[in-house]
Amino acid sequence: MTAPDLTLTSLIADPYGGYTRLRADAPVHRVVGPDGLPFWLVTRYPDVRQALADPRLALDKAHAAPGNYRGFALPPALDANLLNMDPPDHTRIRRLVVRAFTPRRIAALHAPIEQVAGQLLDAMAPSGRADLLAAYAAPLPITVICDLLGVPEDDRHDFRAWTDTLITPDPQQPEAARAAVKAMLGFFTGLIERKRTEPGDDLLSDLIAVRDEQDGGGGLSEDELTSLAFLILFAGYENTVHLIANAVLALLTHPEQLAALRAEPELIDGAVEEFVRFDGPAPLAIRRFPREDVTIGGVTVPAGETVLLALGSANRDPGQFTDPDRLNLRRRENGHLALGHGIHYCLGAPLARMETAIALTALLRRFPALALDVPVERLRHRPTLRARGLLELPVRY
Repeated sequence: MTAPDLTLTSLIADPYGGYTRLRADAPVHRVVGPDGLPFWLVTRYPDVRQALADPRLALDKAHAAPGNYRGFALPPALDANLLNMDPPDHTRIRRLVVRAFTPRRIAALHAPIEQVAGQLLDAMAPSGRADLLAAYAAPLPITVICDLLGVPEDDRHDFRAWTDTLITPDPQQPEAARAAVKAMLGFFTGLIERKRTEPGDDLLSDLIAVRDEQDGGGGLSEDELTSLAFLILFAGYENTVHLIANAVLALLTHPEQLAALRAEPELIDGAVEEFVRFDGPAPLAIRRFPREDVTIGGVTVPAGETVLLALGSANRDPGQFTDPDRLNLRRRENGHLALGHGIHYCLGAPLARMETAIALTALLRRFPALALDVPVERLRHRPTLRARGLLELPVRY
């Protein structure tokens, strides 16, 4: 079905209002993207959840019908990642990554994350005002993920600029995105070579060891190794930035929930689950392509056409959640889909949860008078459906 009276611009400006209208009208809609190509948008919770785990919906772009999908062009050395793979390649690589991305390694980051959060808050304190996104929500995850991978401090500022360019490309400057991709490829290639000669106690060194442990590459090609490093750094930074900032905004615009969390800090783990449901950083799951004609929500989607699963819509579906547009930090049943479902469930979910919990706990403890420094109507989000994130978050404290 064609989406009723809807433009992508309006959906970006008012995603949850738009999703409410779409869910009420039909479970699946045919929408024309900014590139002029159509895609199928799935909006209701049961259909999104089932589709996330449906093996007939492929991530591999080879299953896209000719002329149906353009997407974002990456060189092979950055494109051979888990977001473009199906079993058996996905199974093989995810198993190898899990060997290096262990719970022990994640747990060992707890104290360093607390330390970095404290240092950032110390730097913010004297001014009494700041853009929380630039001063706290962004530098904390980039520090954590770069420490995890073993990225030198001198390279971190460049990476943040490249990521911002790729997430929100300027259509007037297409060469900027191409330059960012080229720079990132050179960066990762050089970093891997340095880690080969001087390995450290970091995730990238462990992945290189997996790659090099056998003559056959340990089950990991060089392109797959480079692509993994790119994906872990890119996703581990970008999603957590927006999760932290969106959570802070949700608290500052729901004072009764902020008061509850201040009064009962032990609510934080459940609160993080509610933040990611209420306004998560990924409005859409990675695009999928039916291997055969597939019926979703009573609508037949032809093989090879592009399917987008609206995670943000599913997480506000009143058929699944009681009073879904209300932020409720004491919500007991919260089977949100913000971090995926099935074999493609987010590998970095435990780290993102821990970072967000530490970041919010430290922030609220340090600044009891934290408040927005501009009317909420003046806040602007990134003009894209790829990410749900603020451009800035001015606060006073």
